[in-house]
Amino acid sequence: MPVYFEDVTVGESQSFGSYDVTEADVLAFAEAYDPQWFHTDPERAREESLFGSLAASGWHTASMTMRLLVDNHFADTASYGAVGVDALRWPNPTFPGETLSVTVEVLEKTPSESKPDRGTVRTRVTTENEAGEPKLTMEPIVLYARHTPGEPT
Repeated sequence: MPVYFEDVTVGESQSFGSYDVTEADVLAFAEAYDPQWFHTDPERAREESLFGSLAASGWHTASMTMRLLVDNHFADTASYGAVGVDALRWPNPTFPGETLSVTVEVLEKTPSESKPDRGTVRTRVTTENEAGEPKLTMEPIVLYARHTPGEPT
């Protein structure tokens, strides 16, 4: 049974997922979408970059995060998708060989005043590697369907 707006509780937190970052994936994503040399040239990245190694694009980290969210969080929700993302940050680079996981904490929920069949849920998403080092933080605002439109939450 899907999770609806009314089923979400402010303050609840959920951790999940396991995504192995590979050099081949880092290179393929970078070549297609963010072809900066520190994402596409392993030797030059090792020798010249601030990272000291090939690093995944932040947008690739966001995409891997989204994969984990869809597979482990949104698969069983009555979500209509996000209406926006606030405070997107990449506090540390993501490297090939790391394994990522995600934590979602519910910050607030707001029923729609104009459309009583839905409401928004703001969360804090943190993507970390296996050592607990944060790689991405963001605050998505997601639109959820309601069980009973217009009823108090």
